[in-house]
This record gives sequence, structure tokens and C-alpha cells, in this order.
Amino acid sequence: MPATSIRDFIVLSAWLRRPRHPLVTSLVAGAAAFLAYASMYAFRKPFTAAAFEGLHFAGVDYKVWLVIAQVLGYMLSKVRGITWIAEIQRGARARVLAGLIGFSWAALLGFALAPAPWNIPFLFLNGLPLGMVWGVIFGYLEGRRGTELMGACMCASFIVASGVVKSVGMWLMTRVGVSEFWMPFVTGMLFVPLLCLAVWMLENLPAPDAADIAARSQRTPMDAETRRAFLARFLPGIALIVLAYVALTVARDFRDNFAAEIWSDLGHGGSAAVFSETEVPIAIAVLIITAFTMSVRDNLKALMLNHVLIFSGFSIAVLSTWMHDHRLIDPVGWIGVSGFGLYLAYVPYNATFFERMLAAFRVSGNVGFIMYIADSSGYMGSVAVILVKEFAGLHLSWASFYAGTVMSLSALGMLVTLVSALYFREKARRSVAPAVLAAVA
Repeated sequence: MPATSIRDFIVLSAWLRRPRHPLVTSLVAGAAAFLAYASMYAFRKPFTAAAFEGLHFAGVDYKVWLVIAQVLGYMLSKVRGITWIAEIQRGARARVLAGLIGFSWAALLGFALAPAPWNIPFLFLNGLPLGMVWGVIFGYLEGRRGTELMGACMCASFIVASGVVKSVGMWLMTRVGVSEFWMPFVTGMLFVPLLCLAVWMLENLPAPDAADIAARSQRTPMDAETRRAFLARFLPGIALIVLAYVALTVARDFRDNFAAEIWSDLGHGGSAAVFSETEVPIAIAVLIITAFTMSVRDNLKALMLNHVLIFSGFSIAVLSTWMHDHRLIDPVGWIGVSGFGLYLAYVPYNATFFERMLAAFRVSGNVGFIMYIADSSGYMGSVAVILVKEFAGLHLSWASFYAGTVMSLSALGMLVTLVSALYFREKARRSVAPAVLAAVA
């Protein structure tokens, strides 16, 4: 590397590490997290843009096997992440990210080289490390006054990136002539430089300052004893959160994994642009709404506001699906609005909900532990629903199955979210009463 480039990187590193206005730090960190997580999607989602038409294994559509294999790996990664992410040290994050993404990329090479259907296990290996990427990246962001804005930027990436990498994958196949088996590996290769830049930016962020710690709570690794104490304190609430999150993950993940099939059912198959056209407006809208919660300084009020956003998201998904069933909204509008509702409910869990929960109850720990309990459960549900769709004899189109999934699971999510809000409000009231009595005494 030329000496001038090295000097430029040193100067930029010093600039990134320098204390500055919290909003500037939030925007820089949010941009870095956006780029890092968007790059991860280039190693996970491009294969879903391919149809793999005419391929079957054991009487089942070949692509269904691919989705199941990858989601199983991703799910196991989330299970392992429950303890692993909770214990990870700050100094190891960059090396861990390089290892996780590198392993996943190597699996995509194996997928391209091995003949179908014997390459299906490589999609399992591809998903196996990727489930832990979220926790590693979010570790750079949590425990700050601007975590909502940073987290919303990061979560906007998996709305936009899912569509963008599918569009890139479709473009590689239709315009460049890359085969559907090599396309996932090549798509990942295109995003490697962007990933390296993003991780470098995250590594050079300043640590949370005293004002951040005072506004939230100190974030530390959680050992086994700390994790047991946390579960004992919040078990009913965690159970409610997990149930709502499972319902949400199943609907959102089905829409994401089988977008090509759903769009084909709706008469928009084969278009590279359609994957991005609905997702970019969703990302912008959800980013703005979620980031707004940063203006609420009271952590308990912010936690309740997160419940409102989640309940509203479920409601929008139900309403848009009902309108489509009654021909009051066209297919593009339905996929867009229902997706907006699902992501409006999904993003708070991934960006702000657990951050504010820990802060409201002054828990010294980290978001990764509880998030990975919810995430691992959610992807177990996602695998189960895909298996039901394929093996339970349900003769429904992809679009019809998606509509039924949204209606039933969103209704369940609305109910559980309401009960969750009541639980945490009562939990906070009981936590405050002893403190007031102690102060009076």
C-alpha cells in the first residue's frame, strides 16, 4: 500500500476515535454497522434469487432443501450464540467477524463446485456461522445514548440488503451469465471490500463514555451465573417476548426466503428490480420511525413505545393482507405494506427493545444474550413452518401460504405484545416501590 494511503488511514483512524458530539458518533457508527451487516447479507441471501427450476431431491423442490439447510445452520448458530455472544470480549470482534464470514464464503465455493443435490450440505455450512454476525456487530453499538439511531441504521441494512443482494444476484445471472450455482459466491466476492471497510470503521469507534453509561447501563460480558439470575428475574416477560418474536420471524423470514416464488405467483417473476423497489422505501420509513425513539429519554417510556411500534407493525400486516384478500390493494402494494408492518415490528427487537429493557431495569449485561434466545427460537419456528408447507400436504401457492401465515401469526403477535407491555409496566412499578420506601426510610 502506498505511504500516502497508510498516512490517510492513520489520520482517519485518529478522527474516528476522537470524542465528538454524540449525534456524529451515532451517524458514523450507524453507517459502519449498516455497511457491515449489509455485506453479510451478500453471503447469505443471494441464492434465494435463483429459482433452480426443474431440480428436485427425494421428491421435494431443490430450493426448499437449500432454504431448509441454510436456515437450520443459521438456527444452530443462534443457539450457540446464546452463550457465546454473551461472553465475547471487545478486542476479539474483528477477528471473529473475519472468521465467520470467511467460513461462510468458503462454503459458497463448495456449493458452486459440488454437483446438485450433493451441494445442499454446503448451504447448511454457509448458514452455520452467519447467525452470530448480528451479535458481534451490535456489540459495538449497545450501551450508548445513540444506540437507537445506530441500531435502526443497522437494521435498515437487512431490509435494503436482502433486496439489493437478490437484485445483484439476478443481474449476475441474467446480464453477466453467471450460473445460479456460482452466483452466490460471486455476489459475496463483490462485497468483501465493503465489509473490510465497515469493520475497520467499527473497530475505530470510541468506547461508550461516562454519559452513555449514566443514561443506559454498563454493558459487560455475562457469565453463566449472571445469565441464570437474569432469566430468573424476567422469565415470564422473556417467554412473552420469545413467543411474539417467533411469530414475527416466521412470517418475515418466509417472505424473505421465498420472495422470488411469491412474486412469481403474483405475476412479477424474473424481475431483478422488484426485490429492491419495495424494500428501500420500507427501510427508510422504518429507520426514521425507529430512530425517533432516541428522543425519548425515559427508558421505561421508551420500552412501552417499542411495544406500541411492535403492536402497530403486526396490525398493519394484518390489515394490508385483509385488504389484498378483498381486492382493495394490488399485489405490489400488499407485499410492500405487509413487509413494512412486519419490519416495523421486527426492527425494534433488533435495535432498541432489549437495549431499553436493560437500561430501564439497570441490568449490567449485554443485549446479545436475550436477543439470541429470541432469535434461536424464531428460526426454529421458521424451519418448522417451511417443513409444514412442504410435507403436510398443503396444496397452497407461495402467495396464499404467505397470506395465511401473516394473518394467523400477526394476530397472535398482537395479543402477546399487549400482555408483554402489561407485564413490564407492572414489573417496573414493583421495582420502583421498594426503592421509594428505602429512600423514605
